[in-house]
Amino acid sequence: MTLMKSLLGATALLALGTVAALAEPAIIYDLGGKNDKSFNEAAFNGAEKWAKETGGTYKELEMQNEAQREQALRQLAESGANPIVMTGFAFGDVLSSVAPDYPNTKFAIVDMVVDQPNVKSIVFTEDQGSYLVGLLAGMASKTHTVGFIGGMDIPLIRRFGCGYAQGVLAADPKAKVVLNMTGTDPSAWNNPVKGAEIAKSQQSQGADVIYAAAGGTGVGVLQAAADLKILSIGVDSNQNYMHPGSVLTSMMKRVDTAVYNAFKDGADLKPGLTVMDLAAGGVDYALDDNNKALITDDMKKAVEDAKAKIISGEIKVHDYMSDNTCPAAQF
Repeated sequence: MTLMKSLLGATALLALGTVAALAEPAIIYDLGGKNDKSFNEAAFNGAEKWAKETGGTYKELEMQNEAQREQALRQLAESGANPIVMTGFAFGDVLSSVAPDYPNTKFAIVDMVVDQPNVKSIVFTEDQGSYLVGLLAGMASKTHTVGFIGGMDIPLIRRFGCGYAQGVLAADPKAKVVLNMTGTDPSAWNNPVKGAEIAKSQQSQGADVIYAAAGGTGVGVLQAAADLKILSIGVDSNQNYMHPGSVLTSMMKRVDTAVYNAFKDGADLKPGLTVMDLAAGGVDYALDDNNKALITDDMKKAVEDAKAKIISGEIKVHDYMSDNTCPAAQF
């Protein structure tokens, strides 16, 4: 199986323009790249699962800078790719302007709602998944202080932090939650050195469990936590394997499932809004051989009980994006 794997540049765009108009699916990864071990890598895993199961091929592109978004979308559409999946809210405005020019091409976007007749918008209830890992953090902390390190300071990432804080306080009402963001521009997703620095700062404030929702920056957070002999929590992909015995759990956001399903639907992809919540398996906490020694029976019982109550509606997790407030913590 040969995949069109390339960095988006002049050569790549020229190559795309000469590809025959075959109805191959395509994926464009957001900044940070498909090897970020988090959000983009989850998308890559979904594409790979589809390719292995079907024997099909797909086109893929990794963003190098913000200016390439529209160029990438148009070149893939011109090449005949269908559907075209993109990861990340930052594609929203570009897709809104590009999609109408290619009415016969289906598009899917993760983490943003784009109201166009040929676009499928896929969003997740990150607050619900983050509540679960927050509950575990609150139960695991010995200092009654935990941390949250977000990537780019946007409402979507504050949704992670707010859900997390609610879970922490549900487990330990006296707990302190230290919240920090890495930056205000896209470089915040790929700065593991700064992630490590913030983790060390939070540890100095007493945090002994730190949740990173920061893409590639989170790799530095998890490494620093392991070095400091405290616990971390991964995000998007199951990152438990990165530091076995140090990563308490991971908040899995099933971007892989979203991409796999879009590729599977192909040109028959149904436009509209899809919400991948806890009930639909869109988010969850990770439990495997790498962290099972860290999750006691009482912790597992508590998190499974909370999971069932969130699904039933008995526990209602406040969504930061509903009104840009968080009753459990201040950003």
